[in-house]
Amino acid sequence: MSSVYALLEEFPGAKQIAESNLTRLKFLLAGASKGRYGRDVAVAIRDAARASIGSIMPAKSLELRHTIRLIRELDAEIADIESSIRSVMEELRSPITTIPGMGLRMGAMILAEVGDFSRFDSPDKVLAYAGLSPSIYQSGQLNNGYAHMEKRGSRYLRFAIYNAAKYVCIWDPTFAAYLAKKRAEGKHYNVALSHAAKKLVRLIYAMEKSRLPYRPVTAT
Repeated sequence: MSSVYALLEEFPGAKQIAESNLTRLKFLLAGASKGRYGRDVAVAIRDAARASIGSIMPAKSLELRHTIRLIRELDAEIADIESSIRSVMEELRSPITTIPGMGLRMGAMILAEVGDFSRFDSPDKVLAYAGLSPSIYQSGQLNNGYAHMEKRGSRYLRFAIYNAAKYVCIWDPTFAAYLAKKRAEGKHYNVALSHAAKKLVRLIYAMEKSRLPYRPVTAT
């Protein structure tokens, strides 16, 4: 996207691109793409602009330039925040970062939302706090119930756990096998993933208590 932003920031319309100097266009693309795009791409873009039937709208060109600058500013702020998060995570030295697929963002969000794990007597308390503990409904005089995920608890923690579980189930063989097992039992993907998310919470709880790095366990 950096190549697109650089191109449209300097030439915010088909007319400007069509009238651009080929050498300037080539160096602009080469610099923004770190050498990936060269003269051939520059020629193709300029030819496409010259064949364009779009109308000339100076106001839209101005708006486009301002939008790109705003995107760049936001990207810089995001990078700054992520750098700060990385520094905090390095100081915390949390063992959950050793779980395959546990990204920096989701790991940081989980730790931030849970806070001190000693506040919780068991992983089930963490599940309840995240709104991941099932509630059982009964229908009439029937005794059979079905699991329904609660909508209470921290939605941010729930979001982080679910998203982390998706990637952990991809990168960790134990969790991948566990998810496959639940799917083989006929469970919908989201239901199977919710089971994996609960398993992940129990793992995180145990790791934060023991402060030991991740070790693959047998799927159950």
